[in-house]
Amino acid sequence: MSTHWSEHQEPLGSALTLIHSRQSTSSRFLGDPGPDHAQIETILDTAGAAPDHRRLRPWRLLIVPAQKRPLLADAFAAALGERDSQATATQLAEAREKAYRGPLLVAVIARLDPALGPVPAPERLIAAGCAMQNMLLTAHAMGFGAGLLTGTSLYSRALQQFCQLSDTEQLLCFMAVGTPTKGKPATARPTMGDYTTTL
Repeated sequence: MSTHWSEHQEPLGSALTLIHSRQSTSSRFLGDPGPDHAQIETILDTAGAAPDHRRLRPWRLLIVPAQKRPLLADAFAAALGERDSQATATQLAEAREKAYRGPLLVAVIARLDPALGPVPAPERLIAAGCAMQNMLLTAHAMGFGAGLLTGTSLYSRALQQFCQLSDTEQLLCFMAVGTPTKGKPATARPTMGDYTTTL
């Protein structure tokens, strides 16, 4: 075993433990306490360490504070109405409820404007995904649960307007962070052999 390898065994082991122990927590099961101001800054700051070809920062983050949650609830209800004009009052209430999940709720938005630089959109989305993973891992390291809110409503006019998206931006998800209120059993994950081949 080389000296170089042995010097890095402990931090590598910690990193692998963190990665393999992280689980997504449904935003329905994230409650108080959430991260405080300093912890929020730490979580969001790790997005900036993501791989970023040409340093375009092809994402932006939008924190949704408590006082804006009613407006987000209206947007979720309107998004449901856009795709289903026959939605029931119960379904609309369920759509509105999504806005109140997680003490910390952050919209993750991809910046796809070609004027930013000559980096294809798929590379930019990969960078945004790496930024999200950094934040999820950091929240996990702090002892919080975290999960991503996705779905067809993200592509609605109502959510686009709520997030004040430009024509070249795409809402990818809402990231919710808080304390898990319900346990989750460990699930089997794919291993290298499931997704790796050699030419």
